[in-house]
Amino acid sequence: MKIKATLLTSETPIIKIQIGDNYYPKSILKEENINIQNGNSEKIISRHLITEGLVLLDTQMYYSTPRTVMFEIDEESVVMNFIYSSNVETHIDQLESEKYSKKNTHNIFYTNNFKGFFTIPALTNINYMSIILSKEFYYNIINEDWQLHEKFSKKILNKQSTYLTSKYLPFTPAIQWVTSEIKNCSREGLLKRIYIESKIKELLIHQIEALTLKPLQTENINQEEYGKLLVAKEILENDYRNTPTLPELSRLISLNEFKLKKGFKACFGTTVKSYIIKLRMEHAKELFQSKTATVSEAAYKCGYKDVSHFSAAFKSYYGFSPQKFKINTDSIQFWLIGFSLLW
Repeated sequence: MKIKATLLTSETPIIKIQIGDNYYPKSILKEENINIQNGNSEKIISRHLITEGLVLLDTQMYYSTPRTVMFEIDEESVVMNFIYSSNVETHIDQLESEKYSKKNTHNIFYTNNFKGFFTIPALTNINYMSIILSKEFYYNIINEDWQLHEKFSKKILNKQSTYLTSKYLPFTPAIQWVTSEIKNCSREGLLKRIYIESKIKELLIHQIEALTLKPLQTENINQEEYGKLLVAKEILENDYRNTPTLPELSRLISLNEFKLKKGFKACFGTTVKSYIIKLRMEHAKELFQSKTATVSEAAYKCGYKDVSHFSAAFKSYYGFSPQKFKINTDSIQFWLIGFSLLW
């Protein structure tokens, strides 16, 4: 499989990767990094995780003038796609794609010969993560259980390029968390391969659930309400230490409380309150893992005035007290990895 990304104004590819299509579970996952910066006019930062049958691309771009990137994959592949930026104009051969990308959305697609053109607007930070799997690699991940997505699987078997669902859908909290774990993985060697593959499997489960079940739950939410709910979610993410009350959040997005509560749960798979707790607990975990805060400091940085309330919330969320988690971070992380592999 050959993967290539090229600016139309340049003959030199930004990304050029070639791998085999077979699945070898003991092969080492290699990492490549690209860092191109030309003053304030151009920035390309891309991290690649590569092994047989698998390429993970986490790419950021910024240009002072609009630029078009051509992206190609020359063999059959299944792509788990995660978009973190809006307003990238998109045209993909053989696939009917939405004209412009939407921030924090995801989809899965199959293609037997991918060629896409992406026009990046000027003065805009662009970020996407794509997990590109050979068909054999994908077969192994899902154990050839085509009942997970029968229509999609028939198109794969007939070599017809297709999306799992017609529209990109917003990230769920679970998808956000797992993609963050993948992005921040610092392990090396075979352990890194085991960890990343386990996270890809976990991510695939969340994607299939979201893409095959959520459209049924959100079909009564119109585009205007959906846009307001995305704004509400962004407000919470931007300052989860001092989040507005439900009435305040309702006023900020001009959507009544009933529609806010019901729509938020339907679109993102969680309540507003649970999402705030999740954001705080994830931040607390990062603070403890990086050893940058005491329990009291973490409580304050996560928006808790009372340390005992923070400790109770942390234990309820993770099953460990923050004190125990902080002392035994490495051993707990190893246990969590082993548990996720068994699961």
